[in-house]
Amino acid sequence: MQRVLQSLLDLQNVDMRLSDVRARLAAFPKKLAEVQSRVAAARAEVEASKTAQLATIKDRKKYELDVEQWKERVRKYKDQTSQVKTNEAYRALLHEVQTAEEEIAKAEDRLLEQMVAGEEYDRRVKASERMLKDVEEVARGSRTKIEADKSAAEKELAELNAERARVVAEIPEGLIDHYERIAKKHNGIALAEVRDEMCSACGMRVRPHVFQEMRRSASDEMFHCETCTRILYYIEPEAFVPPGTEDAAEAAKPDPSSREN
Repeated sequence: MQRVLQSLLDLQNVDMRLSDVRARLAAFPKKLAEVQSRVAAARAEVEASKTAQLATIKDRKKYELDVEQWKERVRKYKDQTSQVKTNEAYRALLHEVQTAEEEIAKAEDRLLEQMVAGEEYDRRVKASERMLKDVEEVARGSRTKIEADKSAAEKELAELNAERARVVAEIPEGLIDHYERIAKKHNGIALAEVRDEMCSACGMRVRPHVFQEMRRSASDEMFHCETCTRILYYIEPEAFVPPGTEDAAEAAKPDPSSREN
């Protein structure tokens, strides 16, 4: 039974490592998605900056056209002043000229604002493009590492599956089913060590006669925790050797060369 328990412990160890590897493999798609999300966010920032830059350019052209149109009106009104015959008409044209010049000033102010904004968006575009380049470079490194880690995990998974098959071959088929039913109930932990005469998994005390039977190396019985139903095993602690006594114990051994023939 001790050999079977050891095989079950080996199986549990393999299964725990398999669970860890599978969890790592399951996390890789999320890691790749996070990398791609950072790249997508950087690209979106570039596009947003370029869109704002383009809108500023369109507004600037519109205000440039407004300035030219108002200037053209001023020239037209001034040309007409030489043709009017009454003071009232002359004053009306001067008023139109003044109004047009005020509109020119407003349009030029708006144009200046757009030119300043355009310079700012130019800087934003260049900054976002530099950031995108940096993010893409980091992303390439991250993808390379993730793919390498994934390949290593897949290789480890294959090796562990082969190791599991080898261990399973050493265990009676009915006992494998029993082990897997218990493991399924307890997050993969089907066996629990007895420590201080208690189940180390749930803390349930083991009956004295059961504990004594478990300590017998020749025992062929399998014991279960009465509370959590896990398979119990016990490892006899090594004898304690006080520090500094190892050399004395070695020196006390008889010297084979001193024996008489």
